[in-house]
Amino acid sequence: MSDAFEAHDGPGSGGGDAPGNGGGGLGRPPRIPLPRASVEDGGQPLPAPADLPPVPLELPHDVLKSLLGAWALAACSTAESLAVEVHLGDCGACADEARRLREAVGLLHQPESLDLDPGLRTRVLESCLDRRPARIPLPSWAAPYDAETARLDALLQDIGDAEWHAPVRLRWFDGAAPATRRTTVAGVIAHLLSVDGLVAVALGLDDPLGEVPGQGPAGRTEAFWQGSHFPPTRAVRVPWREQSHQLVQTVSFTGGGAGRLGVSYGDFALPLHDAMLDRAFECWVHAEDIAEAVDYPYGPPAPKHLHKMIDLAARMLPEALAARRRAGLAAPGQVPHLVPAGAPGRSLRLEIEGNGGGQWLIPLDSPGAVGSEDFEVAHVALDDVEFCRLAAGHVPPEEAAAGQLGDRAAIRDVLFAAASLSRM
Repeated sequence: MSDAFEAHDGPGSGGGDAPGNGGGGLGRPPRIPLPRASVEDGGQPLPAPADLPPVPLELPHDVLKSLLGAWALAACSTAESLAVEVHLGDCGACADEARRLREAVGLLHQPESLDLDPGLRTRVLESCLDRRPARIPLPSWAAPYDAETARLDALLQDIGDAEWHAPVRLRWFDGAAPATRRTTVAGVIAHLLSVDGLVAVALGLDDPLGEVPGQGPAGRTEAFWQGSHFPPTRAVRVPWREQSHQLVQTVSFTGGGAGRLGVSYGDFALPLHDAMLDRAFECWVHAEDIAEAVDYPYGPPAPKHLHKMIDLAARMLPEALAARRRAGLAAPGQVPHLVPAGAPGRSLRLEIEGNGGGQWLIPLDSPGAVGSEDFEVAHVALDDVEFCRLAAGHVPPEEAAAGQLGDRAAIRDVLFAAASLSRM
């Protein structure tokens, strides 16, 4: 018998010899160890040997052989298990089969993901900086962008040449309806390079596209795609990653005070600290688009970074509501109750559940109004990742899994306004 089967003091010891077992008997220890726990019992140990019946069942060989699978899964009764274990000490063929079954059972557990926790990089950096603070610290509002570009770059390192040409469908919500645009993995990185260039220009860095006719994110991307002699390839990764490093280094050297610097997106502008959050959000969203195209697992950002992104979207909702109202896209019958800037007005409580969540009071009638519990007319609750996918235009407002209470028209307006924050 193989040395892999270790003898141990099992139940049923002390019996007489039986023919054909090489001098052992019913009292011989089993040839393989007892299964210590069932795959279905939550890891609880088997009963102690003292609790087992002192006398094993007398079962024919064929029956004992048929019980080997159940025994390997620890699904036999106590008496059956004892009978099988005693038999394994006598029958080499069954002992070999039992060993193979036990090894197979060991392969049945759920596979664990080999991908790192998205928050691991942040935790490691924080631990290192706690021990030795950086001479030139990174502003907290730039940390999500730094983390998300690093995560996307790690994904890009893992894909092959052919996968850079895998088709990707960009999705967003254009006013009142979903919109899509087909491109490739390399085309998505070219899009990120183009739009990140808006931040680069605001910081006084070179525009990676040079002189392009398009001004906003969509115009710059289309100009880059159409101006290329060939479709983008994996070569676009190098300028994109170099630019992301330059942005992080520059905002670090300029200090936290640069966060108020304006970044123009063509038809609107954001302060630099919000623009960096916006770029981190888009980097994550498009990394998920790429991961879906190449069948690669990809998780959400670290919770505190996710919270910052959600906070930015919540702060942008009042202006988005006003813009939809001016465009005639508000819910029918909604009459705004205009209030002076800084005064409380009708409000919706936006509750975002999950590690990156929180609660926000969204003023409904004027971007200058202040959310107020006293004027709360509706309450809507969404999961943190679900809300982000809504804000990215990946979930239609009518299909957002939201808990709703109160003014239905106000809730509808807020969900549609959240979706309208998206763009190509």
